[in-house]
Amino acid sequence: QVQLVESGGGLVQAGGSLRLSCAASGSGFSINTMGWYRQAPGKQRELLAIVTSAGNTNYSASLTGRFTNSRDNAKNTVYLQMTRQKPEDTATYYCNALIRLYIGYWKGPADYWGQGTQVTVSS
Repeated sequence: QVQLVESGGGLVQAGGSLRLSCAASGSGFSINTMGWYRQAPGKQRELLAIVTSAGNTNYSASLTGRFTNSRDNAKNTVYLQMTRQKPEDTATYYCNALIRLYIGYWKGPADYWGQGTQVTVSS
């Protein structure tokens, strides 16, 4: 079994910064991509950024350079550094990873999700 555990959400004032972390735990797995999504009330889940195991990152154009996605392969952890935050960044943020499991052979990859962490930006 593999779990993704997020941390770092909370309340921040507009213009401020927050850093989210997401760590994958378990055994017998290999991670392809890791990334972040968010979902605001009444809206669809939105892709923010994805980073490959080689460190190549793609970002949503809507972020306009305010967020940085990074990854520590040794720790199976992905980070989302958010700066110059706006009230419209208020949402539940979800970590996502594309993971293969070793069960005598490699199975997958399949999507795994964190439990979500709330980010609220006050004006």
